[in-house]
Amino acid sequence: MESPEGKLEGRAAIVTGAASGIGRATAAALARAGASVLIADLRGDGAEAVAQEIQAQGGRAYAQQVDVAEEASVVDMVEAACTHFGRLDILHNNAADSDPALQSRDRELVDMETEVWDRALRVNLRGPMLGCKHAIPKMLEQGGGAIVNTSSAASLVGDLARPAYGASKAGLDALTRYVATQYGKRGIRCNSIAPGVIETPALAANVPAEQIAIYARSHLTTRLGSPDDIARAVVFLASTDAAFITGQTLCVDGGMLAHHPTYAEFNALQG
Repeated sequence: MESPEGKLEGRAAIVTGAASGIGRATAAALARAGASVLIADLRGDGAEAVAQEIQAQGGRAYAQQVDVAEEASVVDMVEAACTHFGRLDILHNNAADSDPALQSRDRELVDMETEVWDRALRVNLRGPMLGCKHAIPKMLEQGGGAIVNTSSAASLVGDLARPAYGASKAGLDALTRYVATQYGKRGIRCNSIAPGVIETPALAANVPAEQIAIYARSHLTTRLGSPDDIARAVVFLASTDAAFITGQTLCVDGGMLAHHPTYAEFNALQG
């Protein structure tokens, strides 16, 4: 299902980590819904390519190279959106550090290199905090806005690997609630989305095929998620259709966290 035409007409949005995967799909979905979109990514060439794709389809987009962990870069990003679009209504904090080299070192806690921990929190939690810090004043000037953070199922359960990543996303869920609480009466809603396993380039780069198959067996749906599944949820949460939803972590995970841990094994016995 395509994003409803015109749902976000006249709105302006920023999407971080928008050069690929969930961010790319979300930027396109926001544009289809009528929003002007600033495509922010550490890879400036990738951001420009996505902006050109949206423009070719009749949408309004502008590319900006951004390092979300650097405050000056985030300030420039917010200012660029306001300069090009005249306003800022939506912030999708999606960027995260998915470098395979980092992910492979995010393993058992007792062997954790401090640099790995710090880098995960710097990008995955400091980045969204900076986005909120500098976007919220612009939103307040016009009476409100909507912030959607890309969290993870890893924020809600323990696992055998990626404790730094999981902790950073759990912190992001807490940040979501604090932003919603501090600014809700002033017209700003803030929610996070916890995706299940989404078929993105980052998934292929970081997770072996045999592990992806295990994840597939643990979903209640007949397939893994797609970036478009998350994009549609972002458009919903950013729109007035979600006007009474704030401070929530929405699981868009194909039911992965909805069942007993032994589900996959018992399902295989019945098969």
